Amino acid sequence: MKHILLVLCAALIALNTYAQPDLKKAAKSVFTLKTFDTDGNMLSSTNGVFIGTGGEAISNLEAFNGASRAIIIDSQGKEYAVECILGANDMYDVIKFRVATKRSTAMPVSTDTLTGGAKAGSTVWLVPYSAKKTPEKIEGKVSKAELFLSKYTYYTIDMEVPDNTVGCPFINDKGEIVGILQQPAQTHSSTSYAVSAKFAADMQMKGLSINDKALRNIKIKKDLPDDISQAILTLFMAANAADSTAYKEVVDDFIKKFPNATDGYTARAQLNVNINKFDDAAHDMEQAIKVADKKDDAHYNYARIIFQKEINKNSVSYPKWSLDKAAEEAETAFKINPIPVYKQLKGQILYAKKDYDNAYNTYKELIADGNKTADIYYEAAKCREAAGDTATMLSLLDSAVNTFDKPYLKAAAPYILVRAQALIATGKYRQAVMDFNEYEALMPTSVNDNFYYIRSQAEVEGRMFQQAINDLKKAISMNPANTLYHAEKASIEVRVGLYDEAMASAKECIRLDAEYSDGYLFLGLAQCLKGNKTEGTANLQKAKELGDPQAQSLIDQYSK
Repeated sequence: MKHILLVLCAALIALNTYAQPDLKKAAKSVFTLKTFDTDGNMLSSTNGVFIGTGGEAISNLEAFNGASRAIIIDSQGKEYAVECILGANDMYDVIKFRVATKRSTAMPVSTDTLTGGAKAGSTVWLVPYSAKKTPEKIEGKVSKAELFLSKYTYYTIDMEVPDNTVGCPFINDKGEIVGILQQPAQTHSSTSYAVSAKFAADMQMKGLSINDKALRNIKIKKDLPDDISQAILTLFMAANAADSTAYKEVVDDFIKKFPNATDGYTARAQLNVNINKFDDAAHDMEQAIKVADKKDDAHYNYARIIFQKEINKNSVSYPKWSLDKAAEEAETAFKINPIPVYKQLKGQILYAKKDYDNAYNTYKELIADGNKTADIYYEAAKCREAAGDTATMLSLLDSAVNTFDKPYLKAAAPYILVRAQALIATGKYRQAVMDFNEYEALMPTSVNDNFYYIRSQAEVEGRMFQQAINDLKKAISMNPANTLYHAEKASIEVRVGLYDEAMASAKECIRLDAEYSDGYLFLGLAQCLKGNKTEGTANLQKAKELGDPQAQSLIDQYSK
């Protein structure tokens, strides 16, 4: 009987031992975390835990708000820098990051999607940071295990936690991390809260993470997404951000992470062109061509970079590059893969070389092959304009506009505006006004005072005087201090016999600028035509004194 009791006791002891995790082992994964601002002042001190052997760790996000640098101190008292951020969520106050260490001691994260590793009623243990061999035993009971986002758990735990343990992990009897202790709502509360460690561990950087408010508040480097398509999106988003230093860092990181992708080399080449490091840019593009799966795309990007340099920085000599070299690269891309955009780039390069006939022929080939797009018709029209062939130019602009169906959408507006300007240049004023009207209807919020002034000039030439006056009134309402608009309005009013209105417009012009001769010229002319030659000639004389070349002939005419 004694033997049976001894065996039973031994079994109970073994069972009790099995039911509790190895806290000494678990404590090796917990660390203290400190964050600092740009001036080196400490912002926060909290805790965290390693979840991967490559330095991957999780903690509370709040500690990183505004941080430019962060360090951890592990259970052995060794200090390591936080290398980069791997993900963050401000709603649940968790962050994932990587520490600059060759190897880290990690605890496993529970993968149980039903309970997160600890169901209601189960016991969990808080593992605090401890430099001692065995940490203090702190256990609590899970009172609630609430599911969020379908597969993660938010825990309410009956436990009063010690001070300075925020960010420490809760583990279950298997030694798995189930949650991260959150900042308590009040000190010395008998209730604590933890967010799923799996949720924190699963966080990943995405292409649009660069715009995440929580991440923008952290000045520590962010890791690129592991998925290359998402990383390319990050590269694109970073290029449009204001921080050029951060963008360069993203580009360099992209090349390190994806050494066989051309996007990083192309981006760095453009950065080098911007600072006149053309040899470095050429080397990057040659490397891009070397590693590219799609050689045509790499040659096209090389052509584009050379072209942009020759257009925007042609005063800075770099003998290895020229418009001819750019055209060769575009031609090479097209030979590998006859995509229309490659030939279109070649046409743009030939136009920049002032080789208008060959540029036009390039666009004709594209059109003949069925590429009847508005931009190709427009670029072909520019070639004929440069060659002095206005008839063909207008025909091509008609074709550009006709690629859009009526009623027009906003995409047609730029081509309609260009055609309106071309019609003015060729003396077809009424047709130009019709295009201006169409443009205004499409882009009502984009038209400004200058638009109405230009349309008024076309209306005057087309003898549409009332429309011209109305447009000048609109221009003046938008920019009442512009003396030119008042003077032009006075000029038209004189022309159509509205002398009182002309005098009012001219007086406003003089009020705005007493040294502007046109105001006196049109005031004097209107007065003379109204029969008041004495005052009229006096104002014409004032216009003459201010340098108006028309004033003397009018004085001679009306002083007799």
